[in-house]
Amino acid sequence: MSRYRGPRLRVVRRLGELPGLSRKTPRHAYPPGQHGQSRRKRSEYAIRLEEKQKLRFNYGINEKQLLRYVRKARRATGSTGEALLQLLEMRLDNTVFRLGMAGTIPGARQLVNHGHVTVNGRVVDIASYQCRPGEIISVRDRDASRRLVQTNMEYPGLANIPSHLEFDKNTMTGKVNSMVEREWVALSVNELLVVEYYSRKA
Repeated sequence: MSRYRGPRLRVVRRLGELPGLSRKTPRHAYPPGQHGQSRRKRSEYAIRLEEKQKLRFNYGINEKQLLRYVRKARRATGSTGEALLQLLEMRLDNTVFRLGMAGTIPGARQLVNHGHVTVNGRVVDIASYQCRPGEIISVRDRDASRRLVQTNMEYPGLANIPSHLEFDKNTMTGKVNSMVEREWVALSVNELLVVEYYSRKA
């Protein structure tokens, strides 16, 4: 199952606000499709599946990748749900998005994949790269890269930069100060339901 490349607002209507996927607001508040407006009682499985899908679509990862993150979170100390969110939030594409260099996570992924972003002075073009405290994330020292990010910075996806990051707009340089805290995760999701969903698979 590959990464989703279809209509984004359709997903937002079905799952609710996904700040990383789209900046647009859907015109209709109900889910898409013929039965979107009919109120059906959802099973517990459907609720857990929906929470899992929120993570998948917001962070732009496929099923296999999410399963890998869940297994890694299980091995970490503390809450599995919080460890899972930390792993996803500390991805390079998400960090570039949270610094305001791109309007969405897919836009940030494109910046990273095309070699416009450096980590500690070296070009890193792997979107899933795990950022660590102390690392410096900046725009590559090229006119094309700077112009691209400058345009993106005029329309940032989220207004506030989380407490674990700092960003200098003049030099277009950001720094990871610490691991992200749960309260700064922009996505409204119940991570415990995601862990429950994978309890039989991971």
